[in-house]
Amino acid sequence: MTIIGITTFRDPKEGELARTQVNNAYIAAVVRAGGVPLLIPIGTVTDSFDELLKRVDGFLFTGGGDVNPATYGKDMHTSVRGVDDARDELEFALVKRIIASEKPLLGICRGFQLTNIALGGSLYTHLADQYPGALSHARYPGLPRNLIAHTVEIDSGSRIAGILGTASIGVNSLHHQGIDRLAVGLKPVAYAPDRLVEGWELEGYPFAIGVQWHPEAMPESPQMLSLFKALVQASHSL
Repeated sequence: MTIIGITTFRDPKEGELARTQVNNAYIAAVVRAGGVPLLIPIGTVTDSFDELLKRVDGFLFTGGGDVNPATYGKDMHTSVRGVDDARDELEFALVKRIIASEKPLLGICRGFQLTNIALGGSLYTHLADQYPGALSHARYPGLPRNLIAHTVEIDSGSRIAGILGTASIGVNSLHHQGIDRLAVGLKPVAYAPDRLVEGWELEGYPFAIGVQWHPEAMPESPQMLSLFKALVQASHSL
């Protein structure tokens, strides 16, 4: 039994109706990959991390609202949405503890960006305004989440290319921010046609990868499922 911890988000309701939740697609992807999902609620205290790391074999950092730009030294942009400082604080601390323990990690969209920030990198707070020649990366709302928006080119010798079995693949695109400064230790291995970094790997680490697109939203693709299978396999082998 391989347990995969999945980060969650909070809806805007308060009081008795407040909810901690995650899109079902992440849970389904982990189950289809052979893992047992365990949701990590916001409010989990850092004092419990030792026990969490004992019981959880690998971690999936999910998409969601924007990370507070103040955490990486940028000003707030009018397009920034869904900031939850408590979520940021929890996930920053958790990323650092996971990496110190050498547990496997997969970051998707926000998780891809947040891990970069946690390790010292930064983001463009709104690509359309700040990244010259940017594609239309924010293909939402109103469009299918599995819509192929563009291709990504992947370094042929990278772990991600090996998992996907290709150096070029079509992906969806559901983000308005992107990596500006990549953290030391993260190696860029996948790029959108506008050269925005869409995939990284943590050098010298057993298994830590991140992708900007949403593979869980393309369940019909065996290649996208292979990313989750790789996480489960790396977690099972510990």
